[in-house]
Amino acid sequence: MKKNISAGFTLVEIMVVLAIVIVLMAIAMPNFLRSRVIATETVTLTNCRSINNSCQLYHINQETYPSSLADLVEPTSDPPYIDSTLATGRKQSYEYIYQLVDSGHFTLNANPTSSGLLKGRYFYMDESGKKTTEDIRKLIDKKINILSYEETKTNL
Repeated sequence: MKKNISAGFTLVEIMVVLAIVIVLMAIAMPNFLRSRVIATETVTLTNCRSINNSCQLYHINQETYPSSLADLVEPTSDPPYIDSTLATGRKQSYEYIYQLVDSGHFTLNANPTSSGLLKGRYFYMDESGKKTTEDIRKLIDKKINILSYEETKTNL
């Protein structure tokens, strides 16, 4: 008598294991992507605070805020207040837009450059150091509502 012993897995067993792995990945992937966006936003907020602190130090030394981020690095500032990569206005999928309003006021916007699932939020900061975070859709809705209110008001 010959015994038929097969060593290995059946097709059904392999498919069940594969289905379990796919379900686990489907559960874990959104959390992984969300944590990546949160980490990028945290770095962006740190960069905004760094720019704000650098502008405050520049203001103490020069009695005015810098006209651009380039004024915070060498050769204009020695030693530099921020790193040269941040002074270019782009770092880690965010664009930093610095605008000098007058000698005592400035604004700083941090806008995401990526799109899709990894797109972050928009940040705004002024010389007071208070940050504002808004979803761009809400901001656009507010602008539209303000514009339609103003149009209605002028038409009356």
